[in-house]
Amino acid sequence: MYQFNELKEKISGVEDWLLKELSLIRTGRATPVILDSILVEAYGSKMGIKELANVIIEDAKTIRVEPWDMNMGKPIEKAITTSNLGLSLAPFEKGLRIIFPDLTSERREQLIKVMKGKLEEARVSLRGVRDKTWNEIQEKEKQGGMGEDIKFRLKEDMQKMIDEVNSKLDAMAAKKESEISL
Repeated sequence: MYQFNELKEKISGVEDWLLKELSLIRTGRATPVILDSILVEAYGSKMGIKELANVIIEDAKTIRVEPWDMNMGKPIEKAITTSNLGLSLAPFEKGLRIIFPDLTSERREQLIKVMKGKLEEARVSLRGVRDKTWNEIQEKEKQGGMGEDIKFRLKEDMQKMIDEVNSKLDAMAAKKESEISL
């Protein structure tokens, strides 16, 4: 029989990737996750903001970044500014306030397009995994490792797994789209 362990592992990887990518698309609410992709030039290497400062949600539109080393305030500010995330910065005595401006309807439409692009990337990746698995099953049948009826039963099982994951991905995208549209 054919084991779907590799398929399940790759499916999980696609789900995790899409979840991470969707979390980086900002909505109107302040979320520290958006800062995870920003790297700061510090101490001779590139480091994440969370490695250099406390990141605190102040309210629905504001995050406060308080560097442990006050000399890191300017490099953090520069990294956030050059990231082109559309965030406003307001320095204060202990660090920076990052303000998430309200999204315009045009920006919401752009973010929804980006989100749909990420969803399509995940689907393409899933199709590639499905095709690779199907080729492996067909090869095993040619080598005499299974009968044709088993091959088609495995194909049905594989397709059920892929359909479940596709509906999970669609649900994740629909949730993100509703967050962006609010």
